[in-house]
Amino acid sequence: MHTNPVTSNFVADITGVDIKSLTDEEFDEIYQTWLTFGVVRIRDQQLNEDELQAFSARFGPLEKIPLGRLPESERAKIKNLYVTQLSNIIVDGKPIGGLGNAEANWHSDMTYVDNPPPASVLLSIEIPDEGGDTYFADQIAALEAMPEELISRVETLTIKHDAAHTSIGKLRPGFEPFDDPRHAPGAEHSIVRTHPETGKPALYLGRREWAYIPEIALDASESLLDEIWSYAALPENVWQQKWQPFDLIIWDNRRVLHRRDDFDQNSRRLMKRCQVLSK
Repeated sequence: MHTNPVTSNFVADITGVDIKSLTDEEFDEIYQTWLTFGVVRIRDQQLNEDELQAFSARFGPLEKIPLGRLPESERAKIKNLYVTQLSNIIVDGKPIGGLGNAEANWHSDMTYVDNPPPASVLLSIEIPDEGGDTYFADQIAALEAMPEELISRVETLTIKHDAAHTSIGKLRPGFEPFDDPRHAPGAEHSIVRTHPETGKPALYLGRREWAYIPEIALDASESLLDEIWSYAALPENVWQQKWQPFDLIIWDNRRVLHRRDDFDQNSRRLMKRCQVLSK
């Protein structure tokens, strides 16, 4: 097994390993590489859902896929309750997965809950010829790029993270629309957080849309958030993933933001994802 850093401290490719026959020592090396670099890519991993779920569970307990009010009789038909399909593919008039083909804005997964998932594991199955690329932004580097005066202003403040909208801006089922970010439901987190495993501070922004800094007035919150976000995804701190079938990527939600390009609805894109919950 070999680790090939993309930069000195952000994003690494791991080669020479088969996830299906991973030893404890190899997993420990993958885990440490993930902590060190924030994003890890392992190519050519033709995993079924059982294998993807088993690998992801080595990082920690997994989140069940959202089933809403699906009857128990239908739930019982779902074999892998911890593998979410992200896709624009339509079968029998219904989408087989979430998000579709729309562009997803910069975000970190599920920051609107009190204990967001530390790791996301994403496996590509079908990839469009163009579009659908995923980008990752290093939030340790984002914080380091900010002037000291700005860091001093924000390091004791929090952000309330909107729970009502998805990363493509759609209102989630069960939520009422609103036009004031102060009315957005969701958890509060510190703008600057210390990583619980590495001890390194990083920005923790969630999504820009409908965010609010509760300690200050709305106008001041909007202005300050815009200023902070101007450092969140500087080009030198962003890496673009051009997907190939059976790429496996693990990223650290406590350290990175990510977003996705849109793509032609007539193309097919299918990804399978597991979310790792806090231990």
